[in-house]
Amino acid sequence: MNISLLDVVGPVMIGPSSSHTRGAAKLAKTARLIYDKPFSKVRFGLGGSFASTYRGHFTDYALVAGALGMSEDDEKLGQSFEIAQQQGMEFEFYPTEIPSVYENTARITFISGDEEFFVEGASLGGGRILVTNINGLACEINATCPTVIVQQQDVKGVVSDVSTILAFNNINIGIMKVSRTSRGDKAFCVIECDDIIPQNVIDELRQVNNVISVVVVNIQGD
Repeated sequence: MNISLLDVVGPVMIGPSSSHTRGAAKLAKTARLIYDKPFSKVRFGLGGSFASTYRGHFTDYALVAGALGMSEDDEKLGQSFEIAQQQGMEFEFYPTEIPSVYENTARITFISGDEEFFVEGASLGGGRILVTNINGLACEINATCPTVIVQQQDVKGVVSDVSTILAFNNINIGIMKVSRTSRGDKAFCVIECDDIIPQNVIDELRQVNNVISVVVVNIQGD
């Protein structure tokens, strides 16, 4: 078994627990990047130990901070409630059951008018996270490298067109995973890359036939 220094001592962070603070903030920030639209309210459904200890372990402040786009180690993390109020962002917490093998889980729902969009994930410890569901489609996103998330119609040629555009722009693909609800329905293609994805490439990907949406999470590893 390979054990890193991060696994032993943990990352620099705000709060008493990397799972409950740094991981929670990173999960919410990643969810915000995935939604990538303005919103007026966010609801945090908490599962596992998050549901029972979120107040005492600063998880609530960390989640709100992440939804605001704040860094996991921002010194103002403890002021996130006040900052959210100043920016007009409403938020609430509630306990819920989230099917998962992980202990610290959350369903983060962004609300904009009549639209609701949710992201589910878990804090794994040491500031590491895993996004497991995007608005009903299962996935695995660890947010340690630039990631392209393509929502598409499940038809032939889309994945090939997307990967060709990335290769033409000298962007190397590390891992590619495709999931779908059913044959011929909507699908997600999640592509982890070695390089930051520039805006012109994002625009080109959005022009591919049968692509519904493209979200890029330009996060570099800690």
